[in-house]
Amino acid sequence: MRSLYNFIITPIGKRYNNTKKVGKKKLILNAEIGNHQYVNRKAKVLSIPILEKTDIQPGDTIIVHHNVFRRWHNIRGEEKNSKSYIDENTYAVTKDQVFLYKRNKKWISPFGCCFVKPIKSYDTLSIDKEQPLIGVLKYTDNTLPNIHVGDLIGFTPYSEYEFIIDGERLYRVFTQDISIKYEYQGQEEEYNPSWV
Repeated sequence: MRSLYNFIITPIGKRYNNTKKVGKKKLILNAEIGNHQYVNRKAKVLSIPILEKTDIQPGDTIIVHHNVFRRWHNIRGEEKNSKSYIDENTYAVTKDQVFLYKRNKKWISPFGCCFVKPIKSYDTLSIDKEQPLIGVLKYTDNTLPNIHVGDLIGFTPYSEYEFIIDGERLYRVFTQDISIKYEYQGQEEEYNPSWV
């Protein structure tokens, strides 16, 4: 099955990541279907769009928007699937719902997306554990001149969106929202909270 404009994907695992194994028991972290933080975002590409140009190939692992697999309640209280739903194992997503893809064990950012790792706050008077609007560039679409993976960069307010990628908490920031490249001062340290 191929679509003109959509990727056909299948979730890797279940629709929700709301359980954690503690010893020999399973702990349910969340019982709400509406909470986006526990929705699975990892999928495998079954087919690519016929009319869209893309570097993503069938078999690639992708990170998608949180609404793709999420269920929700309409105004009558009826449980519904997202508009991406075809069947329980098949979904159709547009290219703007794909934020990262993996091929040969390497994550690659599609055009327009970057991922940034927050850094620890060294301000002793602040209760914030990380510095706002600054981080280390982890994945890039390589369209920013003189900015590369590992650089310390700044981004515009409210442009970051949290993802957990391979046990690391990262922010998805659109390339257009990266505003500055900083020089390292020697005290910067990446921040990954213990709950991840």
